[in-house]
Amino acid sequence: MSSSLVNDLAWDRRSTLKASLGLGLGAVLGLGRGQAMAAGTPVRGRSLDYADPVDNLYAFGKIWAGYDDPVIGAFHGLMYVRIGDRRMVPVFGYTGTGAMHAKIDENGDLWLKSRETGYFTDLRTGDILETWHNPFTDRTVPVYHFYNDVLVGKVRKEIPRFFFGVEGDSPTLMNEGTVFPDASGGYPFILPFQAYGDDMLLSWDYTHEYTNPVSPEGWPRSSTGRRITPSEHFTFSFSRNELEDRSLPSLRFQAGFTRVSPCWPFMEMGGTPYADAVLFGRMFSHKGLPGYGDVPPKVLAYVEKHAPESLTVPDHWNEDNSRVDTWKAYAQDVAPENPDFEWTQSSFKVPTGKGAVRA
Repeated sequence: MSSSLVNDLAWDRRSTLKASLGLGLGAVLGLGRGQAMAAGTPVRGRSLDYADPVDNLYAFGKIWAGYDDPVIGAFHGLMYVRIGDRRMVPVFGYTGTGAMHAKIDENGDLWLKSRETGYFTDLRTGDILETWHNPFTDRTVPVYHFYNDVLVGKVRKEIPRFFFGVEGDSPTLMNEGTVFPDASGGYPFILPFQAYGDDMLLSWDYTHEYTNPVSPEGWPRSSTGRRITPSEHFTFSFSRNELEDRSLPSLRFQAGFTRVSPCWPFMEMGGTPYADAVLFGRMFSHKGLPGYGDVPPKVLAYVEKHAPESLTVPDHWNEDNSRVDTWKAYAQDVAPENPDFEWTQSSFKVPTGKGAVRA
């Protein structure tokens, strides 16, 4: 969902949330090597110190998730394709859910766990697509639905660096451009909050470049090339009073969610004149209404029918980020187009969409 929007502090070697995406929340979570922790509750009755990484971690967990009970949120909007210098063309909707829970451990570090879905929808009806007609290649292709079944991780007291791809790929610093090193060269977990009266604003950005798990050798139609550059950008709005009220385990937020990347693998742009096309998405993301109030009715009905467990969080705190990267998940779920390409199939059973029919 989105929205999207999870190692040592994150990726040195994300009633719930936003959902995303693609990378979404999963891209935020840094997964360490510690053991599962007992659920904790932050100290109540103390105002926030925005210069303290511990208080920023508390705020982060409260915004994305909730401390007493899991919360559910959603994202929804449109995606466009830009080819060369031609105008952007709307191609489908993008929507999904995120269920999430947070806790603070005895060291003041933040733990988050979630499940996420991501779906593509018909522009006119909003129905979730099982196939999509590619207007550029004039081919009808099966749609790959994104399911992040288990995401559990710990965020420590420094800004996360994300490691995707393979050895040698450079990490991504979260919020590059709004976070800066301290005197020791470290990046303490201090978020770029802006306050205007009770209106609290927060931006959230990550811009990646790494080796494409959907390689041209294995998936010549699905792969857009050897490197991919997905990025996600959020602008949150919420109540400062709610954030600073420690008697509240969670808060309501609304966010703008933007995503820029190469085309999704299922679009099968590989080997065509459109392999270098840019995919742009603009979505709403929100969380905090009672029950499933944030989830669009058609999405809720689809998830309840096909993947109801996605509306819940994992029942453990064991670290796992094996499905956080959409391209990596695709390469695990969808058999290579080249029958001679060596492939390790994921043990996850995809509920719907491309990859759901298992050998």
